[in-house]
Amino acid sequence: MSYLSQLECAACGAQFKPHEGQEPDSLCPRCQKPLLARYDLEAVAQATSPARWAERPAGLWRYLELLPIQDERSIISLGEPATPLLQLENLGRAWGHEQLWLKDESHLPTGTFKARGLALALSMLLQQGGRRAAIPSAGNAAEALAAYGAKAGLEVYVFMPQDAPLANRQAVQALGARLFLVQGLIGDCGAIVAGGREPCGWFDLSTLKEPYRVEGKKSMGLELADQLGWRLPQVIVYPTGGGTGLIGMWKAFDELGRLGWIGSERPRMVSVQAAGCAPIVKAFQMGRPDSEAWPEAQTVAGGLRVPHPLGDFMILDVLRRSGGTALAVSEKEIFQTMSQIARLEGLLICPEGAAALAGARRLIAEKQVAPGEQLLVFNTGTGLKHYALWGDQPRPPLLDPRGPIDYGKLVRPARL
Repeated sequence: MSYLSQLECAACGAQFKPHEGQEPDSLCPRCQKPLLARYDLEAVAQATSPARWAERPAGLWRYLELLPIQDERSIISLGEPATPLLQLENLGRAWGHEQLWLKDESHLPTGTFKARGLALALSMLLQQGGRRAAIPSAGNAAEALAAYGAKAGLEVYVFMPQDAPLANRQAVQALGARLFLVQGLIGDCGAIVAGGREPCGWFDLSTLKEPYRVEGKKSMGLELADQLGWRLPQVIVYPTGGGTGLIGMWKAFDELGRLGWIGSERPRMVSVQAAGCAPIVKAFQMGRPDSEAWPEAQTVAGGLRVPHPLGDFMILDVLRRSGGTALAVSEKEIFQTMSQIARLEGLLICPEGAAALAGARRLIAEKQVAPGEQLLVFNTGTGLKHYALWGDQPRPPLLDPRGPIDYGKLVRPARL
């Protein structure tokens, strides 16, 4: 049973019944701003508890009472696990902060956190009678939609910037979705999807243009609290493009607090963007309630290349209410961090996750995090899709097994 009670506009506060119209739920019909799902939390408290959740398998669907699904037969799942919480001991030692942690979302289906949002959004679309979906994407959301769409037997249409990663493009096509490349950025892709809604009959699954992707991303916050014994870290660093995950986690903390399952303290939320596309950072520094479109956005971290996020006013509100901040990191910092975590921790992370880690390093260097505070960074995807970013590696020595092997030259001299 779902305890979803209503949808509420994040801007004007107008309230609506879920699936009130003839089409699946989308933006607020009054002001065209994002809708957020609201729950009957008193009923949730009577129906379940953290102890009861612990009796279920770990993963996305453990938290059904705080998800909008009404009919479990509509759930589209590819086996979403709880993602690991890893202490970065070697990196923390190198940077001078022992309590450095990583939540590694690369373990989800298709290798990124996008699986959370698209699993929920497509399940709700299926529940509400939709059969055709379209999405603008820098890469990972498109791949996740294609995968879940294939599982559900839905028609999927994908619009990606022409310079999107080759791995994502090939995966989208292998999964049976219809792919179109666009001469432009994510906003140009989004305009095409929006324009085709009526003539093509597809549902627009753009970030925050429907209320359920954020509910999937909310599970990051629920899962994090669960893994930490129903407490929260002091600082959360999150790579921010569209910002759905940051908004969703803050929503999760609010709901858990209202249920009385966590205390009143909240993490300082830190948004990290690339210097070549930092509309949230600029707005935060200027004290603005919303952002301006970033001109000529460029960064190797495609998921951060969102010049004008629809949920900007919500992201900025979370940062200020939590006492957090917003940072922009350079391309050089992203590359250096990808390399350093690989060599010190054995993790191949995506450039967006590396950007967040680079932001965490700056917080440590500038002493914005106290020595004993738990500093938790989100890696949003696998680095295995980004071979081109690893740079030219030295050519390995070629050995001839037919001749004698000089083993004395194979091993590096011991470090003193």
